Amino acid sequence: MKIALVTGVAGGIGLATAELLLKNGVAVVGMDVLPAMPKKLEGAFTYFQGDLSSQESREAYVKTAMDAYGKIDILVNVAGVAPKVRADILEMTEESYDFVMNINTKGTLFLTQLVANKMKENKTGSIVNISSMSGYTSSTSRGEYCISKAGVTMITTLFADRLAEYGIMVNEIRPGIIATGMTDKVKAKYDALIDGGLLPIKRWGQPEDIANAVWALCNGSLPYVTGQSIDVDGGFHIRRL
Repeated sequence: MKIALVTGVAGGIGLATAELLLKNGVAVVGMDVLPAMPKKLEGAFTYFQGDLSSQESREAYVKTAMDAYGKIDILVNVAGVAPKVRADILEMTEESYDFVMNINTKGTLFLTQLVANKMKENKTGSIVNISSMSGYTSSTSRGEYCISKAGVTMITTLFADRLAEYGIMVNEIRPGIIATGMTDKVKAKYDALIDGGLLPIKRWGQPEDIANAVWALCNGSLPYVTGQSIDVDGGFHIRRL
């Protein structure tokens, strides 16, 4: 049985990913900040309450998986936060920057480091990072989020390069406009943009769209793909006239 770690597992993309992995017989150790999972999952699922920005939490999370299973085959870095308040880049505070970066970028980096050092002992593994279209698209009212996701892309590149010799594939998915808790507050804005032709595929993305891409990257069917960014965004990335 393969063992997967999934962060941000309590909802949205993390939840959909965990459900799909479990459906395919993968044991999942999921982490989120909530005291308990809001939904019961079928299969070999273990929940760990933790804070991705905390070194202590990250180490305890990995230890939980290793104590239970003795190995980690898959890591899916989903957990991420948006700024608590959207502010113009000219008004962005250091507090907001630190909050977003400590989870989205620093937390992802050092959890990946911990897991990579476990994976390399078995010379196999798959790491999938969830970045964002915001990693290359300017949103001047949430600059810290854009910067954090651009950082995830470089994390993907660096670990793909470093871990290839151990047979560990590292890739990322860049979601577009996905219907999750993070986008609830701007639903009307994106409804109008999608209706106005922003996307070639004229609909919201669903968490399951991202989960399907994660599964394709970690189920062993793409053993010669690493360091790749896959846009799952309804065609948003296409430059059109």
